[in-house]
Amino acid sequence: MKSIFEVGNLKSNGHYALATVHHDTVYVSGQFAIDPETREKKFGPIEEEALQALKNVVMILEAAGSKKEQILCMTLYIPDVKLWDKVDAVYKEFFGQHKPARTVVPTNELHFGFKIEINAIAYI
Repeated sequence: MKSIFEVGNLKSNGHYALATVHHDTVYVSGQFAIDPETREKKFGPIEEEALQALKNVVMILEAAGSKKEQILCMTLYIPDVKLWDKVDAVYKEFFGQHKPARTVVPTNELHFGFKIEINAIAYI
């Protein structure tokens, strides 16, 4: 097993790894809309936050030896079910023909006030 704690300027800020690699599977911890260069929190419309969080997931996957098309499953956490359609539109455009298994979980407010948090499982 291998733990990844830092990818570029993305870093785990708590007692967790950004990703864990076990055999040929990568498990990416929940990602927010954090600018991977400046580490600035990128609050904005749900569409912008969703796209940045997805890009961060892919950046971490690539550092682990995987890629977007190898994502098997994702979980997306949003603070309000009313955001579902907007998130789905961004997700559809981002993935194109690739359709990983997915769960969208409407929940209460997210950490720091973000509108989305995304985790993923992919193969190498």
